[in-house]
Amino acid sequence: MQVGIVGGTGPAGRALAARLAATGSTVVLGSRVAARAAEAAGEITARWPGHTLEIAGAPNAEAATADIVVLATVWDATVATAVELAPQLTGRVVVSMANAITRVGSEFQALVPMRGSIAATVQAAVPGARVAAAFQHLPAGRLGELDSPIEADVLVCADDDEAGLATVRLVETVPGLRGVRAGSLAAAAAVESLAAVLVNVNVRYRAHTTLHLAGLPPREGDASR
Repeated sequence: MQVGIVGGTGPAGRALAARLAATGSTVVLGSRVAARAAEAAGEITARWPGHTLEIAGAPNAEAATADIVVLATVWDATVATAVELAPQLTGRVVVSMANAITRVGSEFQALVPMRGSIAATVQAAVPGARVAAAFQHLPAGRLGELDSPIEADVLVCADDDEAGLATVRLVETVPGLRGVRAGSLAAAAAVESLAAVLVNVNVRYRAHTTLHLAGLPPREGDASR
């Protein structure tokens, strides 16, 4: 699978690129500046010489033509970037991993975007795209440590069932991650907002928590759940 990560040079985008590439995906790491994307891709592969990582840097417009596209820009640039790339994103599965959160004093708080969530706003702004929300609750530091396993449930919200299924499949290319359908894009508002709560927990306890849901049936072949 080829995965394009638009705006992928930040911590979350780099971490996701490394983890997906380590599990067999071909990753196109995008940036507004092609040289910056190439530099970031080189830094990731240089950091993990013991892993075979197929990661190439490219302009965002090229990353947006991959089999599945992840929007990893900072939250307040996600919608504008999606609109700019609308011709490339139309008809594609587009995964929004942004969370609209801000720091107020010592606490992180969720903001409410125009449509309730960044993912729903992207879908409204680029109606031809098939948008899903996912990856909001994975801590970048832990996700990007390839020599350490990661276990988490990843909530997936989508109006388009095929987009939701494709996103679950992408999630589950990473050993230890389970994709969980959590409703339509209307539910993405709660999913994105929960990220602020988890950040506060991590700050208070100096941790890198992940989300686990009890009571779900195990995946086929997974004896640990």
